[in-house]
Amino acid sequence: MSVHTFETMGTVVSIRVPDADAPDEAARASLAQCIERARMAFDDLDEKFSLYREASEASRIARGEITLAQSSSDMRDAYAKALEWRTATNYTFTPHRPDDVIDLSGTIKAEGILRAAASLTEGGFDTFLINAGGDMLSAGRPADGWRVGVGDPDEPENLIAVVELTRDYAAMATSGTAERGEHIWRRPDTDTSFRQVSVLAADIMTADVLATTIIAGGQVSLDHSTSVFDIGVLVVKNDGSLLANDKFRTLIRV
Repeated sequence: MSVHTFETMGTVVSIRVPDADAPDEAARASLAQCIERARMAFDDLDEKFSLYREASEASRIARGEITLAQSSSDMRDAYAKALEWRTATNYTFTPHRPDDVIDLSGTIKAEGILRAAASLTEGGFDTFLINAGGDMLSAGRPADGWRVGVGDPDEPENLIAVVELTRDYAAMATSGTAERGEHIWRRPDTDTSFRQVSVLAADIMTADVLATTIIAGGQVSLDHSTSVFDIGVLVVKNDGSLLANDKFRTLIRV
């Protein structure tokens, strides 16, 4: 298994590809080009959407230098998709900060993963695992399968669960407050008893958005998300107890 890593969006991205998929020099060169295109896809999104970059399009909108209507089609499309997720999650997920600044960080990392996956697929690689800061998307199945771990929020190097990503549940995303503190926007009356949430889904955007939604909305959002979406969920509560729905349990591997 070859592993390729790079830093972007303030995190580390790793891409795993079975050695058999790049058996000779030409295939390895093609893979290197795909990895570079994947890195560029993440970097391009970061340069446009990061509110930590003064020159980004998102920062210019936040400062009032340009309006959303004057922004790029990428920005408008991403905002429209985020609004669709806001509706689907009963307004728990939102593309706005409490000060009403547009913040699309809840979807952009997943978009980067999707674009990275597209670069690999277009290059002829159909078995790979992309891990962007703990949010993962798999394709195909290596001989031993794709087994991934969920870290303990108190001791991330220790795992509280190991699950297998499959064709129907190819993605996993985790959202929590352990590493970055309280960075998730919540309404004042929201249940805050969830410390970390991991979601398994068919696609990374659904997994990422719903992991954020459930930790932001607590038990009400957990009940709504599991009733509407085909997902597996593992919750770590503030008291250290765990909640896992039946679908998550079926994917646990020893």
